[in-house]
Parts: sequence; structure tokens; C-alpha cells
Amino acid sequence: MTTSALDQTLTDGDRETGNTIGAGRPFAWLLVICGALGTLASFVITWDKFKLLEDPNFVPGCSLNPIISCGNIMKSEQAHAFGFPNPMIGLIAYPIVVCIGVGVLAGARYRGWFWLGLQAGTVFGVGFVTWLQYQSLYNINSLCLWCSLAWVVTIALFWYTAVHNIKHGIIKVPAGVRAAVLEFHWVVPVLWYGVIAMLILTRWWSYWKTLI
Repeated sequence: MTTSALDQTLTDGDRETGNTIGAGRPFAWLLVICGALGTLASFVITWDKFKLLEDPNFVPGCSLNPIISCGNIMKSEQAHAFGFPNPMIGLIAYPIVVCIGVGVLAGARYRGWFWLGLQAGTVFGVGFVTWLQYQSLYNINSLCLWCSLAWVVTIALFWYTAVHNIKHGIIKVPAGVRAAVLEFHWVVPVLWYGVIAMLILTRWWSYWKTLI
């Protein structure tokens, strides 16, 4: 089995020092970029939500047609799953991810419990966006482009945090599983995004056909 891309990026920042564990620059940049994109998506959705509260007739810029309609999403009950607008969670969570990534780029190392904490946060995030995906496709019957961006980055954060933790033994798995994860780390997100795209395509196939 050939060396994975993640193994090839092993640097001093990846190695354990005492009880602390660092990470390579590719993973750090992924945290920074995904966190920044998630923050942007959360900010835009929150901003448009405030405008919608001021003016019930306001139409968000990403409401392009009956299917891609951010307004429908924002007006739904699911958009306030915890009693306040969902993107406010992102306004807190994604900047934290950016800070972690910047810290790693600066040479920071964290204890195992810290990385497990990040993993727990991404598990909550990916579970929440999966629920929102289902609600968007089958109950609200609309898509939000900014929400979709949040879905994409949250999935990437969850998976590559898991890869990092498996790589360093923070999450214990059999040696064969670890080797497979490191070698074929790209397979899971590709399949995951592919399934979501297929669900969107099949859900509104009759509408997409009219655009061809």
C-alpha cells in the first residue's frame, strides 16, 4: 500500500510532544478555510433573516426560483430548531474552528481531549446539517445555497477531524482500518457529497428536466 497524502504531509507539527499533539498544515488550512466559509454563510443567512424580520416581503438574493429559495427556508419552523435562528450557532462555532486552525499554523499543539472536543463538535454539526438536509428536501421543499455551503464545510470538518484523530491514535481503530482511512481518506467525502447531489437531483428531477 502506498503512502497516503496525509502521511506525506507529516511535519514536526504533526508529531506528539509530551502529551500534546499538533497537526499538519493541510489540515490546519482546511480548518481555517472551512471555518471561514461557514462563518460567511452563517453571517449572510443571519443578515438576511434580520432583513426578513424588518420587512416580511423581503426576498433574499439567493432566492432564485421555487426550488432554490432561501426565503422559504428562513420562514420555516426548522430554521429555529432551538428557539433562535440556526445560523447563530454557526456564528459561534465556525470562528472557533478558524482560531484552532490559525493556532495550528502558528505551531500550537493540543492535548488529546481537545481534539476529541473538536470531534464532538463536528459530530453535532454533521448530525444537525444532515437533519436540515432531510427537512429541506422532504418537508420544506426548498434549498438554500448558503445553507448548502454550510453543509459542505461541516461534512469536510467532521471527516478530516476524524482522519486526524485516527491518524494520531486519539480515536482507536484496528491497524487495517487506520491504514485504509489514511490511504483513501478522499473516498468518504466524495461519496457523501455524491449522495447528497443525487438526492437533490432525484427529489426535483421533473423541475430540472424543464431547465434542460
